[in-house]
Amino acid sequence: MTLTDLGWSPWFEEAYAPFRDSGWQPARLIRDNRISYGALLGDGEEREVVMGGKVYHDAQSDADLPAVGDWVALELGGPGEETVIRARLPRRTCFSRRAPGHSAEEQVIVANVDVVLVVTEAGTDYNPRRLERYFAIIGRSGAKPVVLLNKSDLFTAAENKEVLAAIKKLNPEAEVHLTSAHTGKGLPAVRAYFQTGVSVAFIGSSGVGKSALVNRLLGDEYQWTGEVNETTGKGRHTTSARELMVLRKGGIVVDNPGIKEIQMWTDETTLRERFADIEALAARCKFHDCKHGSDAGCAIRTAVEAGELDSARYAGYLKLDEEIVKLQGSRKKRQMTIERRFKREGRQKVRNLSDRRELEREASPWRKSHYEP
Repeated sequence: MTLTDLGWSPWFEEAYAPFRDSGWQPARLIRDNRISYGALLGDGEEREVVMGGKVYHDAQSDADLPAVGDWVALELGGPGEETVIRARLPRRTCFSRRAPGHSAEEQVIVANVDVVLVVTEAGTDYNPRRLERYFAIIGRSGAKPVVLLNKSDLFTAAENKEVLAAIKKLNPEAEVHLTSAHTGKGLPAVRAYFQTGVSVAFIGSSGVGKSALVNRLLGDEYQWTGEVNETTGKGRHTTSARELMVLRKGGIVVDNPGIKEIQMWTDETTLRERFADIEALAARCKFHDCKHGSDAGCAIRTAVEAGELDSARYAGYLKLDEEIVKLQGSRKKRQMTIERRFKREGRQKVRNLSDRRELEREASPWRKSHYEP
């Protein structure tokens, strides 16, 4: 194994330049163990590593902390010593979402991924609005979007064809494949994405067969899977933690736990790009400040009434737009709070330093000899 097999490139080589003379070693994080990480070095050695204090204190948010897929600079410990992450390299791509709940924090799902494979099926898991959310955050990440319509053996050809066409309509740029981990259908097309140094992440709901596909691609039962529920057709296995795995024949796989919430972490520009058809319609409205409701000459309302624009798609767009506006407001408030905190801490440090210097002057022998009779 080499660094290239792990995804190293001239881009990361340049980013590593400041640490080249430090004696530290580049490595890629393959697992987050909450209090430590699993890391792979260029020679294939795997080490349990911990985060250095400077890396932690320099992070302005949890998203700045090391995550699975990150490249880091390690200070290798000897026998009985810890191996420490001394620096995290900049990310070439970053697939993330807003943290679940009411937080305005970014949650990094995986860093430096080249292709994101969204796994769904033609049954109850298929949800156009959820896929639009996936496409929005994948678009922001910089990774290539691919959809795997899995468990194709459980549905009719007509059902698979209908959903496949609907997904292509949602995002013409995304590649869509019919797959079945059970029969092997579509796996050659999926394997084509796995090239030396290329990182591919699997995401989707629990039970859609992500880990079963990974098992077939790995060629063994590296990931445990349980029996299939006869009623739902879903496997009982649920990946409990994301992990990066290097394939023997080339390529890198990241299997993620099932995602229940797809909270938006993107911007207006990316959203507009994902809904270019709606933006084009809005440009045709009679008035530039059209609210797209009862306003005269509204091209969007006309398209919805004529059946040219899916009303559910437009409603989904409005909901995503509203979430982004709220997110931007929350992020701005959070940034202001952080800045105020840093200012308070800075003022406190200045006061502490001033007090310490005053005490040192009071205790100085020169001061005593100068003032004592």
